[in-house]
Amino acid sequence: MYALEDDIRLAAFKFLEEKTKYDEIVSWQVLTHGFDYKGQRITLAGLKGIWKPKVFKTIPLSITTSPKGPYKDVITNDGFLVYKYRGTDPYHKDNVGLREAMRNRVPLIYFHGISPGNYLAFWPVFIVDDSPANLSFLVAVDDSRVLSMGSLSETPLSTPDSELYRRKYNTFLARQRLHQASFRVRVLNAYREQCAFCALKHVELLDAAHILPDSHEKGDPIVPNGLSLCKIHHAAFDKNLIGVNPDYRIIVREDVLYETDGLMLQYGIQQLHNKSIILPKNREEKPDRERLAIRFEEFKNAI
Repeated sequence: MYALEDDIRLAAFKFLEEKTKYDEIVSWQVLTHGFDYKGQRITLAGLKGIWKPKVFKTIPLSITTSPKGPYKDVITNDGFLVYKYRGTDPYHKDNVGLREAMRNRVPLIYFHGISPGNYLAFWPVFIVDDSPANLSFLVAVDDSRVLSMGSLSETPLSTPDSELYRRKYNTFLARQRLHQASFRVRVLNAYREQCAFCALKHVELLDAAHILPDSHEKGDPIVPNGLSLCKIHHAAFDKNLIGVNPDYRIIVREDVLYETDGLMLQYGIQQLHNKSIILPKNREEKPDRERLAIRFEEFKNAI
């Protein structure tokens, strides 16, 4: 019954795998443009949060949480996503479609908006419970390896307990990805998508570096605890080759400052010594001086 739709789902998974190979963030334009499947245009998302391409009969292809949408979809501490119904009618065709996806164990794609126009994609996800009283479904993220390349119905055998554990674990990882990606987008936006040390503007080469790590009591995933750094300077900062003092000046570790090792070291690191970092325009987004002071003490002790 769903053979064609199964083939299209697998093609959609493969399309997303290619699109997220180098950058896990997918633009809304890519999702709404979709891909060509045997002469048919298959869109992956649209204005409706529960999305079904025209060629599909009942079961949607994807569900979406908009960064500024009307529904409060959350990933719970129990390790599942609570996804709100379309409207308040349990028998709305979109809600019926998700209920059928649950009954038939059909994998979907979940898009979570982390900023306007930017989404993280998770697949496969499964509807695992339906709560009409709360007007919501329970959604679990699963491991893509459970899908065979032949048929979506041919998944490896597993016990209910192992499946539950696996899905909870993968949804937990999804929540971590959401936090990290959201932090990256917010930090890069604050620094106008450039490295705070060298002004490199290639977004694909930029990271959001934590001043204090997640494990620190002040290691919150907020912009004042972040620096937009290119991958070279992120690694140098993490390894304490370079520090930033509370006055926003770059300090190169003394042994590295006088080392002789080619042009990259000379121009990429040594010439940064005592220069000011590029700062966000918004005062509230500037690096927190207290956090910088704590990190700078660690840097000095590493010398």
